[in-house]
Amino acid sequence: MDKTFDDLGLSPELLAAIKAKGYTKPTPIQEQAIPHVLARKDVLGIAQTGTGKTASFCLPMIDRLSKGRARARMPRTLILEPTRELAAQVAEAFDLYGTNHKLSVALLIGGMSFGDQDAKLGRGVDVLIATPGRLLDHFERGKLLMTGVEMFVVDEADRMLDMGFIPDVERICKLLPFTRQTLFFSATMPPEIQRLVDTFLHNPVRIEVAKPATTAATVEQFLFRTTTEMKREALRRLIRQETVKNAIIFCNRKRDVAVLDGSLRKHGFNAGALHGDMDQRARMATLDAFRKGDLQLLVASDVAARGLDIPDVSHVFNFDVPIHADDYVHRIGRTGRAGKSGRALTLCTRSEGKALAAIESLTGHALPEITVEDMPQPAEASESAEETRGSRGRNRRGSKGRREAPAREPKPETVAAPADPKPEPAPARQKGSPQTPPTRSRERQRNDDHDKPVIGLGDHVPAFLLRTTRTTDPVDA
Repeated sequence: MDKTFDDLGLSPELLAAIKAKGYTKPTPIQEQAIPHVLARKDVLGIAQTGTGKTASFCLPMIDRLSKGRARARMPRTLILEPTRELAAQVAEAFDLYGTNHKLSVALLIGGMSFGDQDAKLGRGVDVLIATPGRLLDHFERGKLLMTGVEMFVVDEADRMLDMGFIPDVERICKLLPFTRQTLFFSATMPPEIQRLVDTFLHNPVRIEVAKPATTAATVEQFLFRTTTEMKREALRRLIRQETVKNAIIFCNRKRDVAVLDGSLRKHGFNAGALHGDMDQRARMATLDAFRKGDLQLLVASDVAARGLDIPDVSHVFNFDVPIHADDYVHRIGRTGRAGKSGRALTLCTRSEGKALAAIESLTGHALPEITVEDMPQPAEASESAEETRGSRGRNRRGSKGRREAPAREPKPETVAAPADPKPEPAPARQKGSPQTPPTRSRERQRNDDHDKPVIGLGDHVPAFLLRTTRTTDPVDA
């Protein structure tokens, strides 16, 4: 028999808030994790993105915090998120489910005013949601004490590893009280994350609702082979061919996000960009516009790949094949969420074949290929691209790559040597004058040079060379 939220041990006030939002049935990770969290056990939750991990720790945390009161600069709970967007999203979840509870929530992320954040900490915080860097900034300034933390959550732990936050996470763990309850949630379990779990969790309950790095069954996946030169045109044709309500388009590099966004806008598409170099207000404004439907296409780097909950995304396009295979799982997890269907299309060039093979090895199946009407075949495109590169290379080598040879003076004609056995010595060659190539063999040249008179000091020998010296007997020496 399937369980409902009523069977998980949550308070009536929290159940009323959940039902008011239209939720009746918990997801598998919620069903298994919430009772253990309420029992104050350490939990290791492994589930693919889009399975409801946020609610699995948010709901029992609200229930736990209904009793007690926060003190100034001493948060009662701490949630670490790898990105600003994920932190803001978790804060929205507390606003959503905590309507019947008077909880104070503070958000410590970059791009926001230190003064405003400090003021919230001074009033006391029940739930502190932070990125590692900004949290440590406040701690090192003496504005934050972490000795009162009762529950500690590390969300998207494998993303923390990818972004280089593991040393910060370890330092934060050591600053927290030993008696805290610790929850780790991750989509994959690399060895480094397992080491953290073994170090900082005490007899954790392991909950694994899906194999690590598996893709959601609600997402249809396809592959389109193309060339680097034709990638943008291929993407535009795919968008027009598909019935795209809205889509997230992923690039590997931040600079490519801006370039592709500009290209799509130029061709009449309603697009916006999201990458790490944007300031926080611009990033949040772009996300809000995409959620509301004001933007149809969101061109993003992997800063948006993990954890962002945008419920009804119809398509995901991988403009670049992700370098790390795990990122593919998280990218396409932006569609097909909450039981809805979605489509994920990956554009792949010949140079990205190794990354594609790693993805297919990780997911355990090959991506079915898709075609576009009136699109040249990849082989033809490759040949034309090679010809283009070859002509460019020839032109480049002919104009810039190879220096023009300097004009040489005409060589003097070789004059036959006279029959005199003792020829006059050749005059010294002036610097910069052309050298007459040898016309005789080296052996004969050496013999002739041996017979020539020595040209040296002549009659003007220095006096010190003519001075006699006393011969010393080697025995006496």
